[in-house]
Amino acid sequence: GDFRVQEIFGPEELLALCASCERSSSHPIAQSIVAAAREKNLPLVQPEVLEEIPGRGIRGILGGREILCGDGTLNKFINTVDIDNIPCDVYYYGSGSGNDFFHCVKGDCTPELIEITHLVKKLPTALIKGKEYTFINGIGYGIDGYCCEVADKQRANGKTDINYTAIAILGVLFFYKPCGVTVTVDGVEHRFENAWLAPMMNGRFYGGGMMPTPEQKRNSDELSVMIFHSAGKLRLLTIFPSLFKGEHVKHTKYVSVLKGKEITVKYDVPKPLQVDGETIVDVPECTMKAYSKKTQRFNSDIHN
Repeated sequence: GDFRVQEIFGPEELLALCASCERSSSHPIAQSIVAAAREKNLPLVQPEVLEEIPGRGIRGILGGREILCGDGTLNKFINTVDIDNIPCDVYYYGSGSGNDFFHCVKGDCTPELIEITHLVKKLPTALIKGKEYTFINGIGYGIDGYCCEVADKQRANGKTDINYTAIAILGVLFFYKPCGVTVTVDGVEHRFENAWLAPMMNGRFYGGGMMPTPEQKRNSDELSVMIFHSAGKLRLLTIFPSLFKGEHVKHTKYVSVLKGKEITVKYDVPKPLQVDGETIVDVPECTMKAYSKKTQRFNSDIHN
């Protein structure tokens, strides 16, 4: 069928900027954005820089402003741009389905254009399978990574109505196998058995509104990891909903939260993880580091 823009949340300038970047694309959704801008007689300009990010969206520069359109573009942006030395302001418009970053910095998910320049600098990094990643929210490691892996496979097979809750429940009951995990925080080892998940966090929210580390302060000099461990399937399913309010931390027998400047999580058996929603499979361990002046923030050999 035909795609049409039904409603616009935000200023018309935002529509004009996105349409200017999308007008050379043949994708039907991109063309619907262009059509909506033309119906409103909005001026479209040629970007100074235009790059198509396969499977992700469009990146353009207009009038010195960086514009990214599409799914996961904030994560792509912070991992391909020398973000600590960018000469212009960075704005963000939360229009996706999860918007954990938007929720954390604004307090709700009401669509709005906000400046985030100070929030995308001095970000933590993670070393995963020999590659360094910059991340802005968190790293889901364990069954949350498994859910992203399964969802990616369903999406690749043409499924559009992805139900992460159903994936998680079926995973807990039948498919996902917990195992032991060793967590090293600033050189001190901690051991947990039967670990289901160990999200590593810079912000408070991830996974569509879950709050694994309620006390974590964004871009502070410490990061947090939450380990859900020592619980059977039914106990996990009973406690899990409280993650959305951060009340799971009351269950200290099964939930541990650790903080530090450098944290390594190593499962006994490799597990999938997601970095700000981007899936990486079969990961034996992950090390995250809080930002420091000694940390190299941009390395073209790593990111290319």
